[in-house]
Amino acid sequence: MSPVLESLLDRDRTIVLASLVAIVILAWLYLLRLAGGMAEMARHAAMGMMPQTEPWALVDALLLFLMWTVMMLAMMVPSAAPMILMFAVINRRRAEPQGPVVRTWSFLLGYLVVWTAYSALAALTQWALHGAALLSPMMVGTSRYLGGGLLVAGGVYQLTPLKRACLVTCRSPVSFLMTEWRDGHAGAMVMGLRHGLYCVGCCWALMALLFVAGVMNLVWIAALATLVMLEKLVPGGPRLGRLAGAALVVAGALMLTRLWP
Repeated sequence: MSPVLESLLDRDRTIVLASLVAIVILAWLYLLRLAGGMAEMARHAAMGMMPQTEPWALVDALLLFLMWTVMMLAMMVPSAAPMILMFAVINRRRAEPQGPVVRTWSFLLGYLVVWTAYSALAALTQWALHGAALLSPMMVGTSRYLGGGLLVAGGVYQLTPLKRACLVTCRSPVSFLMTEWRDGHAGAMVMGLRHGLYCVGCCWALMALLFVAGVMNLVWIAALATLVMLEKLVPGGPRLGRLAGAALVVAGALMLTRLWP
């Protein structure tokens, strides 16, 4: 490798990694602020200071969509970082005339479009659950049947062939990029979209578990994000994911039979 190319690769990696870190930090700061506001609302509710709950307006739905979108950024970008960095490296080595770093943003944009669509669906689901009184104003599940059912469903999905197939792709950045490579900015975005679809296929059921312990439960958010990262990045990730699936099934069964919590 020539010194010039090595220098360009180091520069690209630094720019991309710094940008991803900034995105994740900003997303978590936003979530921390929201969680603080939720805690203040809970204190007011306990003191009888909360006004009567009113039906949600369009602005509430839009804010909910924003919350889910930022939450997916905070949870999913860290586990996608190796794929994005690998894209930046291969893209630079191909020495295409179009800006390599800019094409990396196209790849990231495609990836985030998929998770933004998932966020929209999650926000609509939460709106419906609130309307059915299955979530509290603090966004915590009020039905053991909903919570237990989601735990069992999420655990079972962890053990399915579809989950394994999506996880294998997410764990193999080089293989994915070599087989899916497309030139140009549009090609980069298509690759990001396809990777995002595999990622959603891998993690959608785990993300749905946010409805169990509280959509703004930061400990729960961090735990699920950590599980996703371990599944995708460590050598024993698939085995850990299956163990987590079995544990979720047991926890869900216990909740449904009123043995826990």
